[in-house]
Amino acid sequence: MNYQLSVPQVLKQAYLQNPKKEVIFDGYKRVSYEELFQSVQLMASALASKGIAKGDRVLVCLPNWHEFVTIYFGLAQIGAVLVPCNTRYMKEELQYILENSGAKAIFLAEEYGHFEFLKPFLNKDGNFQHIFTVRFKDPACTSYEELLAMGENSEPPHVEIDASEDVFSILYTSGTTGHPKGAMLTHKNFVHTATVSAECMNCTNNDVFLIAVPVFHCFGMIPGILTALVVGGKLVFMEEFKAEKALVLIEQEKISVHHGVPTMFILELNHPAFEQFDLSSLRTGIIAAAPCPEEIVRKIRTVMGCDIVVSYGMTESSTTLTITGFEDDDFLRSETVGKAVPGAEVKIVDNNRVELPSGAVGEIAAKSFGIMKGYFNSPEKTAEALDQDGWYYTGDLGTLDENGYLRIIGRKKELIIRGGFNIYPREVEEIIYKHESVLEVAIVGLPDTVLGEITCAAIRLKSGKTEDKDSLKAYLADKVADFKIPDHFIFVEKLPVTASGKIKKIALEQELKETLKPLLR
Repeated sequence: MNYQLSVPQVLKQAYLQNPKKEVIFDGYKRVSYEELFQSVQLMASALASKGIAKGDRVLVCLPNWHEFVTIYFGLAQIGAVLVPCNTRYMKEELQYILENSGAKAIFLAEEYGHFEFLKPFLNKDGNFQHIFTVRFKDPACTSYEELLAMGENSEPPHVEIDASEDVFSILYTSGTTGHPKGAMLTHKNFVHTATVSAECMNCTNNDVFLIAVPVFHCFGMIPGILTALVVGGKLVFMEEFKAEKALVLIEQEKISVHHGVPTMFILELNHPAFEQFDLSSLRTGIIAAAPCPEEIVRKIRTVMGCDIVVSYGMTESSTTLTITGFEDDDFLRSETVGKAVPGAEVKIVDNNRVELPSGAVGEIAAKSFGIMKGYFNSPEKTAEALDQDGWYYTGDLGTLDENGYLRIIGRKKELIIRGGFNIYPREVEEIIYKHESVLEVAIVGLPDTVLGEITCAAIRLKSGKTEDKDSLKAYLADKVADFKIPDHFIFVEKLPVTASGKIKKIALEQELKETLKPLLR
């Protein structure tokens, strides 16, 4: 496979190999490679005629629709920069990204309430000149269909793209403190990572990918969309994840690659009609974003028949840094996130960034073809995260064993010090995840005037299950040191999560401070 292609070259290669093949089904429309390629040419021409040029930033705030893919490659073809936005962003979040990125345009759907808010910003002071509407129309704006029609009037401009240097996308990371940061990823970051992901999963043009994670997140954009197109496969989009709908699509569309977060697979396995579905087409997929209990890994592999692999990465590394192999057993797939992928390096360092020996706990640092160019308009944050040798310091804590397997311990900032003892929340969370009644868990630290900090576990139980504080304390009693057992257990209907399925610990901590206020010292 060719790691050196630009993003538009990936589409052209796949189109030429099999133009009549179906590439996308989003529940609304079926699109062939030929139709996609032609739509991308029209979109590129229209955007250029609207004054969008190489290096211009364009926000795209859309769900998992086929139009997203046309816009993705249309922007890539003219060298413009795709800035994907979470459809659930509130007005202030969207405004921050619009202004920070200096975007010239935005693609919007009507459903999310952003349109009326953003209209007054048009042609005000900065660069913002266009709102392009998708699946709705407004007389003051150009619609997606109108753009495609405009594209008939001219040829797309020829734009030279340096895959190693030219930024294709700026992805704003979920800010745990302060504002989100815009990670600049190049064409090479995208294509090389997507290609390695395909190689690690033995993907071919026969594969059909279920994309239930959001396409505005790097998980959906790189090992999702681009990995499928690197091999000439097919994409099946879910606008919103529902376990039953996912099972229907697996059977109906003969899904072979199923990416997701652990909760998705747990909900599918626990669906009352699970056994009625034919899942024999499933082959593999990436599971990421949260710990996955060994029992669930085993069930995904044996009951679903999906030889799932576990991966670790982040926006700043273009996702995939490490991955488990097909030869790894259920224990390694649940207790570790595998080894560094070919072409990547991972090490563990202390607070002075000095490398630590095998088995020691420290910060995970990585160096690879996928590491971002830096944070947009933020040289100080870039210098904090990247050193001069190209190592990216993740802020995650972990250990490397003598065979190169990486285990995630947690975030540096999540370390809880209770009465002088260090508690890594993830260590305890992973044990609670193994409890047969638990669907999701998150542990946070709360202030305490005596111990400095205490711990609280917020737990979402599986449907029909009941547990209480005492039963869970008894479960943990012989599994962890007593000081690691949470001081409080709160049972919740849902946990606050990011688009990628990661639990938002900062938001949870604020919620629990309010909930437990009468009990805190």
